Amino acid sequence: MYSGPVACHSLYSISSESPELFIIIGPNHWGVGCNVAAMKDCSWETPLGQVEVDSEAAVELAKITNIVDLDFSSHIKEHSLEIQVPMLQEVYSKFKILPIALIDQEKDTAEKVGEAVATIAKQKNSMIIGSSDFTHYEPNEFAHEQDKALIEPILDLDIEKFYKILYERNVTACGYGAIASTMIACKKLGATKGELLKYATSGDVTGDTSSVVGYGSIICT
Repeated sequence: MYSGPVACHSLYSISSESPELFIIIGPNHWGVGCNVAAMKDCSWETPLGQVEVDSEAAVELAKITNIVDLDFSSHIKEHSLEIQVPMLQEVYSKFKILPIALIDQEKDTAEKVGEAVATIAKQKNSMIIGSSDFTHYEPNEFAHEQDKALIEPILDLDIEKFYKILYERNVTACGYGAIASTMIACKKLGATKGELLKYATSGDVTGDTSSVVGYGSIICT
C-alpha cells in the first residue's frame, strides 16, 4: 500500500518492452545466509501464479564473480525482492527472475555485483531492478530533505557521491547497496542518467506525517 503506487511508475514506463529476464537486487533485512546470494532450481509463487528463477543466469553469475553464492536459505525470509514480483506479473505475461539478496552492501561489493549483473544483462534481454526504501521513520519534512539529497547522485549515476551522502547524512535507505549495484550495472550498459518519475512517503497514504518511510521510482536511461 505504500511502495506500490510509487513503484508502478517505473514498471509502466517500461511496459512496452518485453524482457525475458528481470534481475532483482535487494537488501537482506534479516542477515540470514550469505553476504551476496542468488538462487537456482526453483520457482517463486505469488497469488498471481508462479515465476521461474533463471537457473542458467544464476550459475553464470556465480561463475563471473566469486562473491555470489547460490543459496536458498538467504531468500527464505526476505521481502524486498518478492514484493516486486506480483507487480511484474501484472504488467508482463511471461518472464524469469534472477533474485540477488545483499547482506554486504558496501561500495566494493556493489561494484562487483553491478559489473557481474551487467555482463548477464548483455547476454539476455534483461531489465534490472534495485529494490529499496529511502528514509525510515522520520518526520515527513526531514525525510524529504534526506531523500532529495540521496536521489541527486542517483540521477547523476555518481557512485562516489552516493556513498558520501549516504554516510555523511546517515540516510536510512535499507537497500543502498542494491541501488548502487543497479546504478553501476546500468552505467556499464550505457546509461548516462537517471530520471525520477515519482517520490512519496507513507505519510501520503496514511496522513500521518510524524514518522514516515520514503519511496522513489527512478529509471536509468
